[in-house]
Amino acid sequence: MKRKGNRNPEVKKTTGCALLVVFGVLGSMIAALCGIVFLIAVLSSSETTSAPTTATIDLAYSLEKDALMQDIVARFNRANNKTPSGLPMKINATKMEAADIVDAARAGKFTAISPDSSLWLAQVDAGRDAPLVGESTRFAVTPIVIAMWSDAAQALGYPQKQIGWQDLLAKAKSDANFKWSHPSTSSASGLLATLAEFYAGANKTRALTEDDVKNRATLDYVAALEKTVRYYGEGEQATIDQVLARGRSYLDAFVVSERLVIYFNGKSSQKLVAIYPAEGTLWQDHPLALLEQPGLTDDQRLTYRRLRDFVLSPEIQKLILQSGYRPVDLNLRLDDPASPIKKSNGVDPAQPQTTLQMPSAAIIETVQASWYLAKRPANIYLVADTSGSMGEQNKMNQAIDALTTFLDQVQGDRDRVGLVPFSNRVYSTIAPQDISAQRAMLKSQVKALRASGQTALLDAVSFAYDDLQKRGDRDRINAIVVMTDGIENSSSIKLSQLTDKVRRGNASGVPVVIFCIGYGSDADWNVLNALADATGGFARRADPDTISKLYKILSTYF
Repeated sequence: MKRKGNRNPEVKKTTGCALLVVFGVLGSMIAALCGIVFLIAVLSSSETTSAPTTATIDLAYSLEKDALMQDIVARFNRANNKTPSGLPMKINATKMEAADIVDAARAGKFTAISPDSSLWLAQVDAGRDAPLVGESTRFAVTPIVIAMWSDAAQALGYPQKQIGWQDLLAKAKSDANFKWSHPSTSSASGLLATLAEFYAGANKTRALTEDDVKNRATLDYVAALEKTVRYYGEGEQATIDQVLARGRSYLDAFVVSERLVIYFNGKSSQKLVAIYPAEGTLWQDHPLALLEQPGLTDDQRLTYRRLRDFVLSPEIQKLILQSGYRPVDLNLRLDDPASPIKKSNGVDPAQPQTTLQMPSAAIIETVQASWYLAKRPANIYLVADTSGSMGEQNKMNQAIDALTTFLDQVQGDRDRVGLVPFSNRVYSTIAPQDISAQRAMLKSQVKALRASGQTALLDAVSFAYDDLQKRGDRDRINAIVVMTDGIENSSSIKLSQLTDKVRRGNASGVPVVIFCIGYGSDADWNVLNALADATGGFARRADPDTISKLYKILSTYF
């Protein structure tokens, strides 16, 4: 018998050699691949952990000092400051709304901030286990004043008499055409003015207490003053820009910082004067603060300190004075001939005579909560375009988000909000009721909006205006916030008829203000501007990226 498995030994030898060759080639390939992977890893790690080439501070600053901060940062960066290790020091600066500075700081987007008031620093740290705000210093100050047209102030006794909140109240109550405003307490100037009102109501200049704020006499005083406000607003820079654009027809008096009175008078032939309330005033203190962000380096800390020393230097303190702010360097005289803080610019270096004490954070929070009870409530109609063009480029969904943002931002439970959707006709309207009672229903109705039909913009505004006039509620701010993305093409009323009706109605009935949002590039600005101008409102442009923020801003007017 032959044995199974008998093989040719030569064949076996050849096969084994071939296998060795194959394994050798594979091994070489694997080794090469491992080498490449290792090299990539090393290069990647090198890029990730490479040493920085500059010691950079990312700085966010408030809008009203844009020109000043651009100048300061440019001078600092040109100075070629270096760390002990030789790294160039650099500042990257970005202007932002103060409230946005808070959000960006908390999100880790900046290593230093300079808002218009230290009030915002407390908000940066609110609710945090460990403080984010580190070293800070103030480098410029400016008092909060009531800006008034020169002749209007003289009619109240200025400059022989020191005018106060009580004089403003008496004027507003005796003259129905007198229009004044202060920003919402969501802005520094608005909150500081409101604190001054509560101090005046309590007849104190320091040590404001919770009992003072909640005292019925204090609340009645503040409520009486707030009842005469035309409407509120997003901040002092926006107010001064509107007054520059529209002049005396916009407002007779308004709250801003002293520095903006100087700024206005340098740009306009019509002159303002700064009224430093006789009862006392508070100050914006413009801090520069380092943020203790994760990964903050010693070199960045050194850069911040060099910038701090730079803004406190005599050179920059003189620049701050020339910009209309009061420097913190007390060696610089406000009455120097080169100083812009002079009576010829509508301000007085000898004022304010009385400075109020900044209350504690707890008292400030109580004042804000009490303000929502004392402030002038509003009747607001949201007029929303749902025509077919709103279905393009996701505009309808963005508008729904924006309207929802507005409803979420309305803080006063006594404010009343209604809805007027329109396409080729007005439909599914909701009458204004207390927002606390129908916020959820309004949000549900807004979420259900769909795009179709044509654009009956004028009919929708006319409907809302007629309803507000029928209500005849003079104790409230009466407003229409209208948004459209296209050309009016379906209304029964003409633009001239509507603007005539609005002017007559506002003169004889309840004053109604119309704010217009032109959504996208196809909005009819002739129509929107005409509606806003007829009522003392304004028109602004929005796109899908900005419409939610614009509705959030508009919510501060009520």
